[in-house]
Amino acid sequence: MLKRVLRHGAVQRALAWLVGHYLGFALWSTRWTLEGGEHLAPCLEGRPMVVAFWHERLPLMPALWLLARRQAAKRGVALRAHVLVSRNFDGQMIGAVMARFGVDVVYGSTARAGVDKGGAAALRGLLEGLAGGSNAVVTPDGPRGPRRVAAAGVAHLAALAGVAVLPCAGQISRKRVLGSWDQMVLPLPWGRGVLVCGPAVTVGREDAATALPAISAGLDAAAAQADRMLG
Repeated sequence: MLKRVLRHGAVQRALAWLVGHYLGFALWSTRWTLEGGEHLAPCLEGRPMVVAFWHERLPLMPALWLLARRQAAKRGVALRAHVLVSRNFDGQMIGAVMARFGVDVVYGSTARAGVDKGGAAALRGLLEGLAGGSNAVVTPDGPRGPRRVAAAGVAHLAALAGVAVLPCAGQISRKRVLGSWDQMVLPLPWGRGVLVCGPAVTVGREDAATALPAISAGLDAAAAQADRMLG
């Protein structure tokens, strides 16, 4: 009976709203440090990028948006972003958080981008956003994995839009690591956090697939650096 109740759409939306507000509070109460701000600079100057991070760090990354939006505002730039999230509970949860902060939500996955009707619609929505000056935010191994294996959609998106991929990561001192396929990091309030932006990866339009190893390596490096910075 409990499983049937939890599968109900209205119940899932209510839970997503509650968890989304919790995440907003946990991220707000954390003391954040940014590493690699020079790699984030193009976004802050109004040049769109594909901002990517592993699915496991997804609950932490709205903090990067808040920090980037404040810094961009100081430069007179109204920062915009479209985030790609799945239609499952995780996606609704993150979508609830990001919508509170003025980020547009596109439903789909990098694994399905351009493959089926839903994937094509998601890709089109992200491309339209990038063409209009908005950044695209994706988790290349989401929504179902395998863990830390980048789907081709992230490179395909960057190649079609003619923009670079910015590998990012976050880590937090007070957290719970869930027993999910991705070992998702759930923040607890009042901790210390780090946000890492690595060197951007350029993706050629004619050979997008060859950029996947560099994108994966950049994401791994950013995650490892974030982990090291918190000891």
